Amino acid sequence: MNDIKTLLEKQRTFFLSGTTRKVKDRLKKLKQLKKVIKANEEQIYEALEKDFRKSDFETYVTEIGLVYEEINLFVKNLEDWSEPENVRTPITNFKGSSYIYSVPYGQVLIISPWNYPFYLAIMPLIGAVAAGNTVIVKPSEITEHTSKVIKDLISMVFDQAHVAIIEGGVEVSQALLAERFDYIFFTGSEVVGKIVAKAAAEYLTPVTLELGGKSPCIVDKDANLRIASRRIVWGKFLNGGQTCVAPDYLLVHRDVKAKFIEHLKRDIERFYSHDPKTNHDFPRIINLKHFERITKLIDQNKVIAGGVIDADECYIAPTLIDQVIWEDPIMREEIFGPVLPIIEFTEFNRIIDQINQRPEPLALYYFSNNPQKQNRIIQEVSFGGGCINDTLVHLGNTHLPFGGVGNSGMGAYHGLNSYETFSQKKSIIKKATWIDVPLRYPPYKGKLSLIKKIMR
Repeated sequence: MNDIKTLLEKQRTFFLSGTTRKVKDRLKKLKQLKKVIKANEEQIYEALEKDFRKSDFETYVTEIGLVYEEINLFVKNLEDWSEPENVRTPITNFKGSSYIYSVPYGQVLIISPWNYPFYLAIMPLIGAVAAGNTVIVKPSEITEHTSKVIKDLISMVFDQAHVAIIEGGVEVSQALLAERFDYIFFTGSEVVGKIVAKAAAEYLTPVTLELGGKSPCIVDKDANLRIASRRIVWGKFLNGGQTCVAPDYLLVHRDVKAKFIEHLKRDIERFYSHDPKTNHDFPRIINLKHFERITKLIDQNKVIAGGVIDADECYIAPTLIDQVIWEDPIMREEIFGPVLPIIEFTEFNRIIDQINQRPEPLALYYFSNNPQKQNRIIQEVSFGGGCINDTLVHLGNTHLPFGGVGNSGMGAYHGLNSYETFSQKKSIIKKATWIDVPLRYPPYKGKLSLIKKIMR
């Protein structure tokens, strides 16, 4: 992979030239990026439709619109964020001033996934560029049409010495991970995340891992069932269920379970018609490999809605599975598809224990109007982020950090958090030379009592 080594050398030279350190130049590039995306929206729609039949509306809401909001936030705030932060200085450093400088790491590698191929490639790129780094983006080879569009758009804005898109399969990712970067940002599965972390450890490279997991959705007996149903059906089946923060399984209180299931069935039909296969608002599974993995998790004897599959189209209908127990195969791995298993519960304390006994999820959703229980979920359960009485929408707030914990990842980004993720915090004290207090210098005889009065 000599081409990769050559590209890295070009990017290192470009970074050392100081061009990326100029805030005005960073802002100029971000504005150009937004302009180019706007001019080529149709190409993005077409690519996502070809890759897994995603509707224009979903593409804009979940891929393009959020990117615009992120760029707008950076354009508005980058100059302020990039200013040195003045912090307090202890009397022991009289006369001095203390600052925190945000400086770019240098060369950044971003490895993005296939499920939101445009959004999850461009969002971290915005933060990396805004922070002043050079960047290599490795998009997923699975969504080949979207990857090509990304490469074309980026080439309209950036020289390869600044930002480069490298396409290819696993062998390309392996070749990139064998090289030394100053920061690595990965979005994908836990299995691959461990490989990335191991490669980063070889050079002690800092890394952000945005992974996934089985995100629980809890509907308590006092929840607004009608609203809860709509928001859960939307959050679960958006993008054909191929969302890292989608509700993975449903915990519903016994007292409202039967009624709530009827709400779910009605909302599935209301959103996607009686035959979702003919509804253009419902995407397909990305490929046959993932289709077969998901269908193996479906116990047709427990299906109470949906369950229809078509391998030729990689189609799986929005599916509800009832009478699920924790030991079932579907509860042993992240589903990442349009299948929602339902587990009944009666004791609130018990479900907190059951969730905490399992790997930390990327998201959690709790539907209830009880403030005390809401607070207990937030305080007592470990998860990356989530919502009370909604699903997914925390992801769309650029003012909130997005990231996982434990098995669901490390580090966070979006908005200011992206800028901080891709910036090194450099601590500096600036001292005056017109005075030099002799207290710290030897000999120390007779000085201990004085220093104790100052440092106590």
